[in-house]
Amino acid sequence: MSDVSYRDLAVQGLWKNNPGLVQILGMCPMMAISNTVVNSLGLAMATILTMVVSNGLASAIRHWVRPEVRLPVFVMVVASVVTVIELWMNAYLNTLYHVLGIFLPLIVTNCIVIARVEGFAARNPVLPSLYDGLMMGLGFGLVLVALGVIRELLGFGTLLANAQQLFGPMAANWTIHVLPEQAHFLLAILPPGAFMALAILIAIKQAIEQRRATRLTQPVAMELPNAATAR
Repeated sequence: MSDVSYRDLAVQGLWKNNPGLVQILGMCPMMAISNTVVNSLGLAMATILTMVVSNGLASAIRHWVRPEVRLPVFVMVVASVVTVIELWMNAYLNTLYHVLGIFLPLIVTNCIVIARVEGFAARNPVLPSLYDGLMMGLGFGLVLVALGVIRELLGFGTLLANAQQLFGPMAANWTIHVLPEQAHFLLAILPPGAFMALAILIAIKQAIEQRRATRLTQPVAMELPNAATAR
């Protein structure tokens, strides 16, 4: 597809077809990991990198893969990319690696990754596929981080707690204390709180879309000339 619109890919990935708010994919890691901003950022970065590299590799080999074995081959590609990322995080971000736990290798089975590799990268050139992976990954990552902000803020009263797990020792003092301990809302860091926070984000997006649609469909008032002054 040579007429790919990069602007449309960005709009689709970040807003119109956002994986977390519209497609409602990847809910398992979103619900389990998004209890803090740092955990959300770590998984978001791993997912974005996986989608970009997997899309690029799948697009590069698409002409040499027969249709009947295409999906298993692409799953192997995604699994290889995730394994490299997992080993790197184990070596350099060991504490965060153990916090994310099983949800790192489970990126292989994430519907978002498989859907974009099979649905877009298998049919498009390398550069658009890389960009599509980046935009879809960013769309998912932004939702994940937004959930992390809401849940950590309400549940722990902080932001960027344990930032050293992702950014190293220099981030040990990055924790921002926002709410006093007596104002913490325990439900926010439990699974029901994750569903509530996601519902709030989806509702906000729907409200923005409806308001925009209403504004576009309203008839434009036409100024008619004053009969008294018309000659």
